[in-house]
Amino acid sequence: IKGLYRGVAPNVWGSGSAWGFYFLFYNSIKNWIQQGDSQYPLGPYLHMLAAAEAGILTLLVTNPIWVVKTRLCLQYGNEDAYLSKGGQFYNGMSDALVKIYRTEGVRGLYRGFVPGMFGVTHGALQFMTYEEMKAFYNQYRKLPHDSKLTTGEYLGFAAISKLIAAAATYPYQVLRARLQDQHHNYEGTWDCIKKTWKYERMRGFYKGLAPYLLHVTPNICLVMLIYEKFTNNR
Repeated sequence: IKGLYRGVAPNVWGSGSAWGFYFLFYNSIKNWIQQGDSQYPLGPYLHMLAAAEAGILTLLVTNPIWVVKTRLCLQYGNEDAYLSKGGQFYNGMSDALVKIYRTEGVRGLYRGFVPGMFGVTHGALQFMTYEEMKAFYNQYRKLPHDSKLTTGEYLGFAAISKLIAAAATYPYQVLRARLQDQHHNYEGTWDCIKKTWKYERMRGFYKGLAPYLLHVTPNICLVMLIYEKFTNNR
């Protein structure tokens, strides 16, 4: 049972803090662009820009937590086996943060940051699609672009936007996880791309997509529903 919940602590901290920071930055940037006028429609370009900027700022804050999560999830075997090979064995989240910093420095805590930057396009595409679908739907109903929707409509738009973004940007998740895994030695992002393509072709870039979608789609639907219920007062 313990193995099934390996890495759950950093995942909870990472997901919770990431969404909190993301919505804080996203709403602040949107409000700045709109100059306080919520009736001002942003359009696809500005929605994507606001989401991308929020994603970059969030990644700067949370990347160390995702490194720890990946290391803990991919840690198998006992401590002696790791130490005999010159590796590190982590006894939890705080222990991993300290050991990674001591042995690899700040650079170790920001492994996978470059493909993570590419991943910002995932959130930007998802939020742009979500916001534009809502606006188009309200336009179709001849209502203001920020009019409140039903729970089912929020859930439907959230799921569709997530599926579109995942299909377009999932390969970066694979690259990021492999770069953060201490069992693989890559010289950098480009080296990881070349080796993945050489040995696994396109299929390698989409490994784990099905369980990923099963995990994140209900999650994003719930997150977006809560976000809308707390921020939309119309």
